Amino acid sequence: MRLLFIRFSSIGDIVFTTPAIRAAKEQLPGVEIHFLTKASMKSVTEANPYIDHFHYLENDLSKTIDKLKSIGFDYVIDLHKNFRTYKIKRALGFPSLAYKKLSWQKMLLTKLHFNFMPVRHISDRCVDTLAPLGVINDGKGLDYFVPSQISLNSSTIPATHKDGYIALVIGASFATKKLPIEKLRTLCTQLKYPIVLVGGKEDTFEGDQVASVDARKVFNACGKFSLHESALIVQQSKTVISHDTGFLYIACAYHKKTVAIWGATSPALQVEPYYPALDLNSNGARARASEMYYNSIVPYLSCQPCSNYGTKQCPQGHFACMRQQDISMIAAKANGYYEEA
Repeated sequence: MRLLFIRFSSIGDIVFTTPAIRAAKEQLPGVEIHFLTKASMKSVTEANPYIDHFHYLENDLSKTIDKLKSIGFDYVIDLHKNFRTYKIKRALGFPSLAYKKLSWQKMLLTKLHFNFMPVRHISDRCVDTLAPLGVINDGKGLDYFVPSQISLNSSTIPATHKDGYIALVIGASFATKKLPIEKLRTLCTQLKYPIVLVGGKEDTFEGDQVASVDARKVFNACGKFSLHESALIVQQSKTVISHDTGFLYIACAYHKKTVAIWGATSPALQVEPYYPALDLNSNGARARASEMYYNSIVPYLSCQPCSNYGTKQCPQGHFACMRQQDISMIAAKANGYYEEA
């Protein structure tokens, strides 16, 4: 059997697909797994041992389709489900399975704040897509793999952080998913242990502003490391504090206890931290490992969540979902997780 999985972006969403890929590879004898994503997402999947062949979306969609058509597949597994994947599936003409995207339920939740979302995490729904093939959730959680040739040089992390640190992920794809700088600075003063700031090049300036609160205690790693190297920083940390972004779910893949900070988005969208199941029944329902994470979310906000992915600015103008975050509680949870590690 040959399967083509499709998920174009983002880092976190691709990490969410990994339980389905792993379960298919381990439960379908002789299966050949192909994965189609954007070229910009290559790093997220390139070391995944459960994927046999990688394909990257070209500017000319017709070339990508022609290449895939020449290979031939028993099923196309659509874990993105948008107009582009519909066009690809129709052009290929192979049997397909698509996950339940719950678009109208998300629209009602974020626009009208009526919650009709089933209590079923997106990763579980990705595995559910494979049910017609007899694949079930194995309960092992998320995966993230770093190529064996990549490592962290011992000199890249300050000597003050060698005995342990808290990884604080300050980046996010949209402004409404990020704590304001003054809140991040306050958080750093309340954390009792060394801190490594994690983010991309676009977060370097803000990272410098946050780190200036205590240059010895806070190391700004934003923009200094590749995606894989930053993942290793997360892996080697004692615990992780993160906005709703890809590194939150990479932390889950490494079974790190996490504090997840929610602004424009929400766990109600069924994207909260996801860990190996404490218990798994015959239908693949999982008991959530709730002791592994803490969701920091401002209670009783009628406008939250306001978006599936975040926005450039608060639609209401007050940004209460982040400005009213309980920084002392976030720090207390993270300090406690550090001490348990």
